[in-house]
Amino acid sequence: MEREASTKRTATPESAGVEACGGVMVRGPRSGNGARSSVYYLAPAGQVPPRPRARTLYGGALYGGAEHGEADLLGAGVLADGSLAADPADGSWRGAGGRWLLWPLRVLLWAALLIVAFRGLTAIVFSQHPAPSAGGAGPAAAAGGQFPVALAEAYAAEFGRVYLSLSPQDQGQREQALAAFVPASVLAADPNLGWNGVGQVNLQLEQVAGIKVQDPRHAVVTLLALVSGQFMELGVPIAASGTGVVVSGEPAWLAAPPQVSPPPATPGRSDPVAQSQLSNELPAFFQAYASGDSTALNRFEVRGVSLTGLGGAVTFGSIAALHVPPGGTTRQITVTVIWQLPQQPGSAAGNLGMASKLEMTYGMSVVDLPSGKWYVKEIGASTEAVGAR
Repeated sequence: MEREASTKRTATPESAGVEACGGVMVRGPRSGNGARSSVYYLAPAGQVPPRPRARTLYGGALYGGAEHGEADLLGAGVLADGSLAADPADGSWRGAGGRWLLWPLRVLLWAALLIVAFRGLTAIVFSQHPAPSAGGAGPAAAAGGQFPVALAEAYAAEFGRVYLSLSPQDQGQREQALAAFVPASVLAADPNLGWNGVGQVNLQLEQVAGIKVQDPRHAVVTLLALVSGQFMELGVPIAASGTGVVVSGEPAWLAAPPQVSPPPATPGRSDPVAQSQLSNELPAFFQAYASGDSTALNRFEVRGVSLTGLGGAVTFGSIAALHVPPGGTTRQITVTVIWQLPQQPGSAAGNLGMASKLEMTYGMSVVDLPSGKWYVKEIGASTEAVGAR
């Protein structure tokens, strides 16, 4: 029994036996016939030749091929609790614990640095700054050295509505309203800003006509107004400082823009064949255009074009004139249409059974398709003078 127990203890590769003998367990030498002995024996640690390093780490175990057994695990540094110890020979961990992430992270870091450096260099070389708008600037532009055009125009328009409303009954309200636009020092000397409080002026229409900027702090806004049935222009001096504006003084009454004669119309000769064809087709189109019926309009539109009608605001009366210049399949024609306006309840014309009519001239682009029918591509106002036919 003791022999059997001794034999069993010797043949079993227990870790406790290894610790007791102070060595490691190795496989015996090959036998004479080339077969490796399956007997394990203990040998001092100093006499064991160095084992080749395990080639792969996976799941906490080292695999070195089919030839390596339990001794591979012990030679690779397996601790008593089954974990792997770091190899003191190279002082590094050769596992798959995140080393493969280093190169992608390095690539991303260098790419980010290159982008930042490139944008910085382009900003320095080309001096990238937003260009100011040509039509005007707001209060922030005044702080940057430019006159606040849009703010000054809106400010002058509101001032004009107050200034051009002259009525002795509303004199007190006008003085209070002017205080929002004019400096207190100016109103202290003249609360009515030049008006003596006598007479009445009715403002019917007013809008901004233009602005003349003198420097970053001064400009004159011109208002076009219809006062008591007559057109006039009002020049309003505006001063700007920082982000604010003010009416710096009394405005000026200016003459209305003069009327000019339109350029002579040169309609030229008309294509009689095309004019006859369009004279037969356009009345049905204008009936659909007046009603705003999209289904009816679709029968006259070029494919891909969508026209918006008048929604029943008027009804078609007749075509007063038509000019069709000669040319190809696409023509720019001029059509004068007579619309019938709806009568207001109780109007004198309606009581007498009379229709209110209004003549208007349109410029149209029409296309002659191979089907022999003209289709409408565009309709709008005509630049040709009324009666120049």
